[in-house]
Amino acid sequence: MTAAIEFENGSGNVFADIGLPHADEHLIKAKLVFKIDRLMKERGLKQAQAAGLFGVKQPDISKMLRGDFRQFSVERLMRFLVALGQDVEIIIKPHRGKSAAPAMHVL
Repeated sequence: MTAAIEFENGSGNVFADIGLPHADEHLIKAKLVFKIDRLMKERGLKQAQAAGLFGVKQPDISKMLRGDFRQFSVERLMRFLVALGQDVEIIIKPHRGKSAAPAMHVL
């Protein structure tokens, strides 16, 4: 007989699920870092090259890519994306959903 595995559905934000304060901001930063990492890989950029492009030190890039991105604001991460040749848009619109609270998203 197979034992039932207990699980709990997540909220879609692991930072909120583990009870971190400012969970929405952490999730936004994580999504931005994911995009930065993907672009670096696509372009074959080494961490030292990216650091020069972003105006930071290589160890900071290493920490950021390993998930330690507290030292970087959302704005700074967006500037890294611009340095990688990306357009960054901020769109503000009225919330239309009835089942969920207004939220921030990275697409």
